[in-house]
Amino acid sequence: MRSSLTALAAALACATAFAAPALAADPIKIGVTGPYTGGSSSMGVSMRDGVRLAADEINKSGGVLGRQIQLVERDDEAKNEVGAQVAQELINKEKVVATLGFINTGVALAAQRFYQEAEIPVINNVATGTIITNQFNPPDYDNNYVFRNSAYDVLQAGMMADEAIAQGFKKIAILADSTNYGQLGREDLEKYLKAKGVKPVAVEKFNIKDVDMTPQLLKSQAAGADVILAYGIGPELAQIANGMAKLGWKVPMITSWPASMQSFIDIAGANGNGVIMPQTFIEDKTLPKRKSFLDGYYATFKVNKIPTPVAGAQGYDSVFLLAAAIKQAGTTEGPKVRAALEDLNTKVEGVVTTYDKPFTAKDHNAITRNMVVFGRVQDGKIVYAKDEDAKNAGVVRVKEKASN
Repeated sequence: MRSSLTALAAALACATAFAAPALAADPIKIGVTGPYTGGSSSMGVSMRDGVRLAADEINKSGGVLGRQIQLVERDDEAKNEVGAQVAQELINKEKVVATLGFINTGVALAAQRFYQEAEIPVINNVATGTIITNQFNPPDYDNNYVFRNSAYDVLQAGMMADEAIAQGFKKIAILADSTNYGQLGREDLEKYLKAKGVKPVAVEKFNIKDVDMTPQLLKSQAAGADVILAYGIGPELAQIANGMAKLGWKVPMITSWPASMQSFIDIAGANGNGVIMPQTFIEDKTLPKRKSFLDGYYATFKVNKIPTPVAGAQGYDSVFLLAAAIKQAGTTEGPKVRAALEDLNTKVEGVVTTYDKPFTAKDHNAITRNMVVFGRVQDGKIVYAKDEDAKNAGVVRVKEKASN
């Protein structure tokens, strides 16, 4: 009897010894959601590949908490209803501990409420609608699980409007697409201009997949517009540039950040030269981290160009931000990871910047205006629009402290 019990105890000890490492080695499942097909796919694919690159680097260095990162990727097709379905699948079936992504503002607003309810952190690494990080603010909600490391629209709108005013333009026309992204951005532009005492001479709308912007441009031209501020994504912004060329109407064009998409460059061609837009990242190798990211991206994915460099860079950085929070929390439990994100005690070196206290309980936006520069389309590439920014490319821009 005693020998049987001894044998059983040994067997149980052996089983436990083998089971413990297996449990400890369970991967950390992180959702990655974005449009990998359709008109927004260049943003989605670039973001996804940036995330893949960062996760691979972290895994090769031992992972997080001794566990490997497992990415669970889903194509939301830039459709609100698909994004909502994907969120529920990632939460309920895949049991992700966090999700990275969201390219389209409308998709983010439709999907992230499920993460909020499940107390699972989300880092928006491309979507820019100002409301995104304010959707679940106190006092209506005890805690907000939605974060972002892209330049939100109030920030971009202010930059676009200030640039137009600084260049001496008096008659501003606004063209914006009909999506949540475009119309929320248009509202931000109008509010900012109103505060500056400027009323646009024309405000026009266009739809996704429109290829003829002649009516909107003719109305703007007839109103005497001397500059166009445009809110949309690459393909349609390109059609604005092409439409202006077709009309022989030469006025400057300042857009939201997606004029840096490869689709804009490809569709607009030479007509896109000179268009400027806010950017958190422009391809240069002045800093070792940026060089490593760019070299790694091109070598890993065998591309001649990153379809949307900003999306790739921000996606890459979001993984390191999340990994730092999980490490600090010592767990993948949502509430503890959220609390860690709101008070990161270590700096996180990224390619957009080195993040130093990027989030607080009251501020879930990692990017401030001083961290954003203007890019310019020039012969198929995005370059620095201003000489001083090019000269300071190697300077890390840190987050501005909120004023009381």
